[in-house]
Amino acid sequence: MEKILNYINGTLTEPVNGNFFNNINPAEGKPYGLIPDSNKEDVAQATAAAKHTFAAWSTTPARNRSSILIKIAKLIERDLDKLALAESIDQGKPVTLAKSLDIPRAAANIRFYATAILHESSEAHFTDNEAINYTQHTPIGVVGCISPWNLPLYLFTWKIAPALAVGCTVVAKPSEITPMTAYLFSKLCIEAGLPAGVLNIVHGVGAKAGQAIIEHPEIKAISFTGGTATGKIIAATAGPMFKKLSLELGGKNPNIIFADCDFEKAVTTSIQSSFSNQGEICLCGSRIFVERPLYEKFVAAFKVRTEALVMGDPLDEKTNLGAIASETHLNKILSYIELAKQEGGTIIQGGNQVKLTGRCADGYFLEPTIITGLSHTCRTNQEEIFGPVVTIMPFDTEEEVLQYANSTTYGLAATIWTENLKRAHRVAAEVKSGIVWVNCWLFRDLRTPFGGMKQSGIGREGGFEALKFFTDEKNVCIKF
Repeated sequence: MEKILNYINGTLTEPVNGNFFNNINPAEGKPYGLIPDSNKEDVAQATAAAKHTFAAWSTTPARNRSSILIKIAKLIERDLDKLALAESIDQGKPVTLAKSLDIPRAAANIRFYATAILHESSEAHFTDNEAINYTQHTPIGVVGCISPWNLPLYLFTWKIAPALAVGCTVVAKPSEITPMTAYLFSKLCIEAGLPAGVLNIVHGVGAKAGQAIIEHPEIKAISFTGGTATGKIIAATAGPMFKKLSLELGGKNPNIIFADCDFEKAVTTSIQSSFSNQGEICLCGSRIFVERPLYEKFVAAFKVRTEALVMGDPLDEKTNLGAIASETHLNKILSYIELAKQEGGTIIQGGNQVKLTGRCADGYFLEPTIITGLSHTCRTNQEEIFGPVVTIMPFDTEEEVLQYANSTTYGLAATIWTENLKRAHRVAAEVKSGIVWVNCWLFRDLRTPFGGMKQSGIGREGGFEALKFFTDEKNVCIKF
């Protein structure tokens, strides 16, 4: 079994306490590697290295920082197959998805920020011909980046790339459920010549390594993606320390389908937005609301398309749905399916754990599940499940569906399907979500900010907002 190591001060190293725990392959339900059980001592070492390097890295010319980041992006592209295989084994996602989405987007994240810093600009204001005021952004210092397990390298680079680009040094913690691509990434950083201490990667569980990052007084900002419950703990800890916070949290995303939609595109894309990555994407649409004249037709077509999805070995290129990321998460999803039955829902497709044969006989597989007949206020429709489970409900009016869509404590993303331009703008303006897609899903422009409303988080990642997040902002006034 491969032993994953921390990446501290440019060196791959074991945790201070020498302790490791198993890294589980969810498709097999068996360990295939060892993860450092790091604690505050490892975080202290990483932070000290980052602090020591900050002065040199923050004053390195932007073109030089850009050049190193571009080298890293090229190495990711070179090792596409290796990284995709590692991510598939680590998380249980189909290897084809990792090849087509996760790993290419990781390289794109780094390229975007590596080039963005070459075009930095600042606002300036002339005040009645008496003075000039301009805004200056300077890197904030050592920052903490904590990434989730569902899109391991994609979201890991989404956080560290803007921080490194602006001149911050980083202490990062990938999820302990999916650590392998971050470990391989650390090797690429060494190969690319990233100076020691600029990026430090500490592996381990959130209660030890993650909490130590949040609590460390020398870490000036925290960027976190994960569950809302954990986000509340982070905010409670870091808030009184006046750290900058960017929290991208849970979602219970509505998919609103009007009767005048392009039916074929709506069904095809809704299958993707419901079940991609086993539904383990924060942007997946887990609540589908269909205008009543189209409801029966949509449900029938959606069920047929769902039944046609291929569940199987994530390494098989024919597979559409792989394994759930962990046994604990599988049991959580199954508990919500049972809850849906108790709340009066009808399982019209799926709902069962699946036992495959051969290599994946002990893996964590679950049928894609469709539930109808539930109230929009029930727990199944209010709480985040984060799996291949979708509910479908009819609606009659815009006012009604907006009430349904906005009824949860979340507000991350929404999708609207209509050919009526006025309606698209009108409904998009009223949906309480940080991202609204019209007649598409997961179409991203990296220049735009990303984040949620309500309990889906605070702050904005992505775009030039992410560059600003990792900086201190000051106004300079010069009187003539």
